[in-house]
Amino acid sequence: MSDSKLGYAVHTATRQGVTRDLPHGPEDLQWVSNNATLIYGDQDAVLVDTYTSIEQNAELVQWVRSFGKRLTYIYITHGHGDHFFGIGQLQEAFPEAKAVTSQGSVDVAHFQGGPRYRAEFWEKLFPGQIPEIAYPEPLGAEFFELEGHRLEVIEAGFTDASDSTSLWVPDLRLIVAGDVAYNDTHLYTAETTTETREHWAQAAEQLAALRPAAVIAGHKKPDAVDDPAILEQTANYLRDFNKAVAETATAEELYDRMLALHPRRANPGALWGGSKTAKPAHS
Repeated sequence: MSDSKLGYAVHTATRQGVTRDLPHGPEDLQWVSNNATLIYGDQDAVLVDTYTSIEQNAELVQWVRSFGKRLTYIYITHGHGDHFFGIGQLQEAFPEAKAVTSQGSVDVAHFQGGPRYRAEFWEKLFPGQIPEIAYPEPLGAEFFELEGHRLEVIEAGFTDASDSTSLWVPDLRLIVAGDVAYNDTHLYTAETTTETREHWAQAAEQLAALRPAAVIAGHKKPDAVDDPAILEQTANYLRDFNKAVAETATAEELYDRMLALHPRRANPGALWGGSKTAKPAHS
């Protein structure tokens, strides 16, 4: 057992969403915030997730520096680019930090950061803003340590991406959920199916069974509380979406139904993108 005490802090960065052709929707909510979490002991720290753009990750470096700790690990919850694109900038600032994740998330990251996907997706949406890409390596274990405290990897399977994970810190009763949980933000469902959405809902409920004291979502409104209730709210949203998919005929009907149920979540673009995937227009 370690004598050191752990603490944590959350940093948010707001950007444009990736779906921008909304038929309508609340204008003041057309953005999304990514979260990075620093878990720290007396001397050392672990960062969970990074950001999309060069500028956002430069701010993240300064924020991590402000704690005066030795960064030992950068843990990536899953392979979506907006969570790992900052690895290179962070490692330049903190050369001792190892960037790690599950093997499945390494594979997703290599797809997301590959030349074709980078050019055809990320660079089109954020021209000139994507950093030089460095990749996480496979952790190859179910946990790692911060000053003798266990940080446990929980495999979630398919959530908004395949091979998602969360990080459980038993000594803080803290879950850094990655995108297994969203907080007052529309879920990104464009890569999902009815079956994987139900799997995702169950993954969120399995995290709730740990009875955490706090849960940090991958995406939240910057002022939102890290309330464990977001796990149940995430599961409910996914089941609302599946029910609406079954009961509507078009993408716009699905979008309208979900907006009526969840009118003030941030980033309705994620809902519109998911609606178009679930209800593709017939030519």
